Amino acid sequence: MLDLRFESSFQPGMTVGRPHDQWRYREALPVGDEVVTMGEGWTPLLSVTFDGRALLIKQEQLFPTGSYKDRGAAVLMTRLRELGVKRVVEDSSGNAGGAVAAYAARAGIACDIYVPEDTSRAKTAQIEAYGATLHRVPGTREDTARAALEAAATCVYASHVYSPWFLQGTKTFAYEVAEQLGWTTPDTLVLPVGNGTLLLGAYMGFMELARAGIVSHVPRIIAVQAAACAPLAAAFADGLDEPVEIHASHTAAEGIAIATPARGSQVLAAVRATGGLFVTVSEQEIVTSLWDCCRRGWFIEPTSAAVVAGARRYARTMAPGETIVTAFTGHGLKAAGKVAELVESL
Repeated sequence: MLDLRFESSFQPGMTVGRPHDQWRYREALPVGDEVVTMGEGWTPLLSVTFDGRALLIKQEQLFPTGSYKDRGAAVLMTRLRELGVKRVVEDSSGNAGGAVAAYAARAGIACDIYVPEDTSRAKTAQIEAYGATLHRVPGTREDTARAALEAAATCVYASHVYSPWFLQGTKTFAYEVAEQLGWTTPDTLVLPVGNGTLLLGAYMGFMELARAGIVSHVPRIIAVQAAACAPLAAAFADGLDEPVEIHASHTAAEGIAIATPARGSQVLAAVRATGGLFVTVSEQEIVTSLWDCCRRGWFIEPTSAAVVAGARRYARTMAPGETIVTAFTGHGLKAAGKVAELVESL
């Protein structure tokens, strides 16, 4: 697994006069000044009350392609353009593929995206609209990854999982949360885990901020998985350092339906290092959460609803005055067909 040795030189005063996007933290990002950007970042952090408990929800569904994956794709494609890369391949359950395809288009880089055959049509249409070549792969999410790896023998593998530059982008989630809270740290983060790119990025970002003395500590991390596909939750419960082998069932939360997460050991280590834990949510909880959020005006995809369900479950045990930050990770328009099916089933 590839990681970068990079020391951030960012200090809060450096943001003065800069646009409110993720590049306001440029000294924390290991790329040059000629960035591939669509103004991504600085999503709203709203206080929302569920079951009488207030949560702070980062509105990551408002990114240019409709998911937080734009954070990583912008930094990754900036670096690949710097290296003179002309063609890339990526595998995804949908959101990362859309982000990589969009930012590859902005960078002038040809792109092939491999997705599971049952990926939401809205996501595959978005990928193709950006000009990427789409490859639908029968079988599991792991079959899709294997197909992309084979294709990567002849071009660059722009993986949102393996590439360290992608995580360097998702860590800006932590920088934004800290700045939006007046350069303080929330008590708890509740984040989704499929491959763990947001969770690991947030952990990395808060670690950097704590080492620099900008914040006092790293928040406790609560990781949310769908009960139908929870290899890391099972490993955590058994005290293991690697994901357990599971037989995954179908879940509406396709964005976190990863049976063999490549960075699973790092996710487990991050959760344990912060004194965190795993929460699994049922399909019924996901659907109920989706319906509730939509009725409050937020059209989010089922994976986001799973995160909210996990945050609500955790919030039942929250301490008085505890500050909890979670996120809407993807827009409902990314999976409009599946959302319609789920709503009609209620």
